[in-house]
Amino acid sequence: MTDTLRCAIVGTGAIARLHAEAVAAYPHAELVAATDLSRASADAFAERHGVPAVYDDLDALLAAEHPDVVLICTPPGAHPVQTLAAFAAGAHVIVEKPPAPSLDELQQMTEAAAAAGRELAVVFQQRTGTAAAHVKHLLDAGALGRPLVAQCQTLWYRGADYFAVPWRGKWETEGGGTTLGHAIHQIDLLAYLLGDWTRVEGRLWRLDRETQTEDVSTATIVFEGGVVAQMVSSTLSPREVSTVRIDTEKATITVDHLYGHGHKNWRITPAAHVDPAEAASWALPETEEPSGHEPLLREVFDALRSGSPLPPVADSPARSIGIVAAVYASADADGAVVTPADLAVHPTHRTSFASTVIDLRPGR
Repeated sequence: MTDTLRCAIVGTGAIARLHAEAVAAYPHAELVAATDLSRASADAFAERHGVPAVYDDLDALLAAEHPDVVLICTPPGAHPVQTLAAFAAGAHVIVEKPPAPSLDELQQMTEAAAAAGRELAVVFQQRTGTAAAHVKHLLDAGALGRPLVAQCQTLWYRGADYFAVPWRGKWETEGGGTTLGHAIHQIDLLAYLLGDWTRVEGRLWRLDRETQTEDVSTATIVFEGGVVAQMVSSTLSPREVSTVRIDTEKATITVDHLYGHGHKNWRITPAAHVDPAEAASWALPETEEPSGHEPLLREVFDALRSGSPLPPVADSPARSIGIVAAVYASADADGAVVTPADLAVHPTHRTSFASTVIDLRPGR
């Protein structure tokens, strides 16, 4: 591998812009090629971002360019095949969330990375930023006492035009509804802060949108250490918000934002019995960096160039997708408790997330 990472982008839709900007911001990386099912889209993207080469398909790109890193920005259903092709060509992979439409496919991707001696990084950018790092340090150090109860809300609005895109709202191409496509970001941030989960009870609801999948989901998630979290996700909410709240023995931690957070979005509220001097020691650092693709790719690129393990902001891709799979598995079993052991042998929700959705639309 050269000192400068040669990167290629697969899929030139809206999210690809953030990848291109993150590559441009890193002094030891360059974007050398792009491909998309639509040649016109790929050409327009290349012109906007100064990409020197455009290819009709991924195989041609890999054979001609031999990139160090492949950035996968396509719909979820395409991720496994494209990831395996990149590993076979000797490239590292940075893939958008969700990394795969099933746990089995994610395991195949992880095993292929290990066999090729390459890295698989998943874009869960809500983990990044100086505020999230600071709060994680406080929790890990026990400075705030034991975490007790949490809330995880992804209340977004997606109209009929959003679901008019052919691959959206279908189990076989999107892999799931709002739980997998939207809530996974806040679920991942919650799990990044609290650790591994022990049980999930979930329900899926279809209240308004014309989709196969859910437009609302609810769940109770229990984490190791006994933290109980309530999760709700929606594509029906006009006042949009993304919220994580964790109540500990000494404080309440909240982050309220939409698609990204900075220091202004975070608050640590001490309990009445906490000494003001102790509470003051929890203050966010003076130097601020918001969450986003740029800090995530920077940390991943640093690790790739040094040969170090992936940083915490990009490792453990199965943790949050496992929670999502457990929500679907529980919903398919009328809200029954699902544990990691149950999920490991579940006949359906390792190979597909297709699940039972309670349809409450009028006349259904």
